[in-house]
Amino acid sequence: MGIPSLVLVVPLILSSLFLSSAYDTLSKDSSLSVENANDVLISPGGTFIAGFFPVGENAYCFAIWFSEAFCNNNCTVVWMANRDQPVNGKSSELSLLKSGNLVLTDAGSVTVWAADTVSESPVHLYLQDSGNLVLQNLEGGVLWQSFDFPTNTLLPLQMLAKSRRLVSSRSESNYSSGFFKLYFDNDNVLRLLYDGPDTSSIYWPDPELLSWEAGRSTYNSSRTASFDSLGNFSSSDDFNFMSADYGVKIQRRLTIDFDGNLRLYSRKDWNDTWTVSWQAMSEPCRIHGICGPNSICKYVPISGRKCSCLQGFKMKDASDWSLGCEPEFNLSCSANETTFVRQTHVEFYGYDFAFFSNYTLDMCENLCSQRCDCKGFQFKFIKHDYPSNIPYCFTKTLLLNGRLSPNFEGDLYLKVPKTSPVSPPVEESGLSCSGEVAKLLDREYAEHHENGSLKFVLWFAWTIGAIEFFCIFLVWCFLIRTHQNTGAVKLGYLQIATGFRKFTYAELKKATRGFREEIGRGAGGVVYKGILSDHRVAAIKRLINEANQGEEEFQAEVNVIGKLNHMNLIEMWGYCAEGKHRLLVYSYMENGSLAENLSSNNLDWQKRFNIAFGTAKALAYLHEECLEWVLHCDVKPQNILLDCDYQPKVSDFGLSHPLRDSHEISKLSRIRGTRGYIAPEWVLNLPITSKIDVYSYGMVLLEIVTGKSPMEDIEDRRLVSWVKEKIKGANAMDLRLEKIVDTKLDGKYDKTQMKILVDVALSCVNEDKDVRPTMKQVVEMLLQSTMQY
Repeated sequence: MGIPSLVLVVPLILSSLFLSSAYDTLSKDSSLSVENANDVLISPGGTFIAGFFPVGENAYCFAIWFSEAFCNNNCTVVWMANRDQPVNGKSSELSLLKSGNLVLTDAGSVTVWAADTVSESPVHLYLQDSGNLVLQNLEGGVLWQSFDFPTNTLLPLQMLAKSRRLVSSRSESNYSSGFFKLYFDNDNVLRLLYDGPDTSSIYWPDPELLSWEAGRSTYNSSRTASFDSLGNFSSSDDFNFMSADYGVKIQRRLTIDFDGNLRLYSRKDWNDTWTVSWQAMSEPCRIHGICGPNSICKYVPISGRKCSCLQGFKMKDASDWSLGCEPEFNLSCSANETTFVRQTHVEFYGYDFAFFSNYTLDMCENLCSQRCDCKGFQFKFIKHDYPSNIPYCFTKTLLLNGRLSPNFEGDLYLKVPKTSPVSPPVEESGLSCSGEVAKLLDREYAEHHENGSLKFVLWFAWTIGAIEFFCIFLVWCFLIRTHQNTGAVKLGYLQIATGFRKFTYAELKKATRGFREEIGRGAGGVVYKGILSDHRVAAIKRLINEANQGEEEFQAEVNVIGKLNHMNLIEMWGYCAEGKHRLLVYSYMENGSLAENLSSNNLDWQKRFNIAFGTAKALAYLHEECLEWVLHCDVKPQNILLDCDYQPKVSDFGLSHPLRDSHEISKLSRIRGTRGYIAPEWVLNLPITSKIDVYSYGMVLLEIVTGKSPMEDIEDRRLVSWVKEKIKGANAMDLRLEKIVDTKLDGKYDKTQMKILVDVALSCVNEDKDVRPTMKQVVEMLLQSTMQY
């Protein structure tokens, strides 16, 4: 038997040793005691355990958790019966009564929780391999099951129904009910809700969008949602997604975490760590209520989410950001005694007593100054479904759901007193949710006389058990160490095979000779030529604004490109993330970009056609073939590099955007791409799909054919209009092509292929995105032309 097989068998061996008195089922008129750690139910495959789980000092909940060796109190809990009313660590029991009712009693026989079931025939309670705790009668009928009463987690094939909801925990260490909920609303749409002590608000889907704009349907009233063990989630409101590791049958769980985000976790087995394979909120600060009133949320990918008080405010409770901040000043109702402090790029969502269009800043200040209940106002030049480039004023009665984002095109004007000095904002600190755990449960018990003989037997048994535990622990450590060493060797082989690695800043500075030879520059950063220590020639991209916007681009490129592998995509060799420095290391392309070569005489017709075909294959791979489908969002000749054989390599994923499936509509917060190549959907604020890349590719094709840039007007017309007019005005095919073909080709081109390329290009740049072909269809059309040729 190999080491991997032994590692898989060990937890089952340990379960049989440590849980020697564990039950497969609980029958009528029997119980599980909190005082006996081995009084648990185990699923047949050993994946799940049900029993009393410690949630605080002398506080326990009856729960179901994943079987994990030595997890102690950090096991992955998936269900709790009494999360908001823990029981005492003495005399508490889960009992299956003769009446068929399943009850949880605290010390003093007080009923804390009950299944409210009745059965005259024999019943039994057992735990399935799915994680479902089932109470079943002799006829096989299910009287009660835990799958019908979820807490904060769904397991594969567990249904979320209209009358049920997932409720987050209060914090990482406090398992009681928190403020965030996943549920079906009255309009049949699956939503995430912040339900705080004083206020509540929906934050997912985007509350600024109508249901249909968010891709949701309100017409199916069944209100059901579930996912399978392969990672496919489906909801009755037409919301569907597939996990990043879809297709592999592994352990999975969908949990609404204490920070308000809904995440799908996956892992191979008990020995693996949970990884996030999907999450609802890509921008954590858009989750409502996470930092409390009068505070601002800021997200930095490296350090995570942070909360800070507004200027002139202080924290209510240093241990709990959800309570927010309180003012250090008293506001007067007199307009002469107040002024406004500008907070740039800060948004507070909701709680407007009104909004006013085409209001100047002075008009907005006067309006807020005259109302005692106005805490400040939002001033910006854009509002969803309203005309742009006119000022909008949003006067606030409460300052909730605040966030700081460089991409937010607006400012907050905070109302403060003129005379009292306003202290600067509280220094940012990491999000610290309430560390409170379940309270100590004080109970009084009658004193019992000790039995000396029994005490000696118990101590003797405990000593023997401790010795056995120590021996097994040594064997366990040996097996784990051997397994880890094997894993480390495999990882070393992987790094050697792929060449992907993390570089230090000093290495890359030396490779570029102090970033001396610049070979390219774009909105995301500057590219330098360098020679690595192994003598490979590399293109090293140094991101602009490394610690701010460049960092987000860095995360996008590393996460996306690192997972991709295609002959027509740029090869990434590594990266650097050291301090504020963010750099990416690519293979160096000897012949530069397509844009550079189109302006020279280096590209004959065959090279141009091969570049068009290779670029199409790369985009088709991104849209439909790779594990995590991707929109490029910035297809242009400058981002198509050419190797020594003039084979195309699509590059620059700084503006890329991952999709959850190949046809899913994605709502992006701002226009992405380059003028002349962006699709009309961006300007018209229409849903964004993979067809935006198809449009950009069509513009690149026209540039390959004509040698003219779409960024410049040709005879006072745009490139597409110019091509259509020239073709329309000519009779014969040859004459039509001669009017638009790049003069640098000197008439040396294959006319059949050229016609197909022009037809493909014009179909790609159609104003109606539904008429455009997919990139896969483009590849098939170009492939047919090569076969004909």
